[in-house]
Amino acid sequence: MLSNQLLHKAVQDVKNIGGVECAVWDNRGVCLVMTSEKMTAWEREAAAFGESGAEEMTGKGISMFLIREEEEPVYILGVAGDGPETVLSGRFGASQITNLLFAYRDRMDKNRFIQNLILDNMLVVDVYNQAKKMKIPVELRRVVFLIESKNEGESLVLETMRGLYATGMRDFVTAVDERHVILVKALEATDDYSSLNRIAHEITDTLNMEAMVGVRVAYGTIIEELKDVSRSYKEADMALQVGRVFYTEKNILAYNELGIGRLIHQLSPSLCEMFLKEVFEHGAAEKFEEEELSTVYTFFDNNLNISETARQLYVHRNTLVYRLEKIQKKTGLDVRVFEDALTFKIAMMVADHMNDMSQRD
Repeated sequence: MLSNQLLHKAVQDVKNIGGVECAVWDNRGVCLVMTSEKMTAWEREAAAFGESGAEEMTGKGISMFLIREEEEPVYILGVAGDGPETVLSGRFGASQITNLLFAYRDRMDKNRFIQNLILDNMLVVDVYNQAKKMKIPVELRRVVFLIESKNEGESLVLETMRGLYATGMRDFVTAVDERHVILVKALEATDDYSSLNRIAHEITDTLNMEAMVGVRVAYGTIIEELKDVSRSYKEADMALQVGRVFYTEKNILAYNELGIGRLIHQLSPSLCEMFLKEVFEHGAAEKFEEEELSTVYTFFDNNLNISETARQLYVHRNTLVYRLEKIQKKTGLDVRVFEDALTFKIAMMVADHMNDMSQRD
């Protein structure tokens, strides 16, 4: 079934081209859209025409046309008048609405197919059979981009992405929930991971400028066959999850560039708890002040350079040393030493992972 917005545009086109007032009823005679209030006078005739089973009806000042979808009657198009030109306009309008139904059904079938493919709900043999029916290339380099809007209910993301990419048979755009849109992108033979990074930046920039929506984009690894789309999707989903915990400042997340975050994300709660007890004997991970964490992370960003860190934080060198020594007293780790700094960094990432798991539970 078509939206009232599409039906309204169709009848407006018939009126503009044929110069006739028209309306669309469902097959029970309930009016859905009209170009003039005068068309409500024909509601009873529309209901009778729907019950008659006829394909066309002319006379009595109106012409009506039955519109079918897969042999089932769905709409009745009525145009005011019964002359030859009016009948021609009505047939044109009925043909247009039939074509819209076909295109919409075709898009919905492909959308359903891609969703089932992404969620791993299909056998391999069904993937190949349905792809062949829909004329979707099976052997083609592809990658899955997962776009997460930073605020819920951003419907513009899906429509904007469809306008940009879902215009042919190679790329597909669908959604799994209100906040996540999926782009299955076909690639050229020369495209590599730097190309994917560029595409991801184009997506974030376009959505920010055209839809005024802030998003985070993740992508999986490049695949060669259609059946592996679900794998690339799962990788993109993991990249988003890891980025949400460890790389909150990043808007672009690549599965093959997650680093140590990917390893920590896959640790079990028992291993994480054991490691944190070993590093922070007295639960120090939960006792750091925001100023202390900001200081030590800036220190890490500057490769353990005290002078540069003090300059960026606008504090005296001795003040910085004092803050780092406070952390040493709490943890027994001197973050000015590389090995201790590495242990502290990993321990804080494990603590973040533990907090994320507890929130999800």
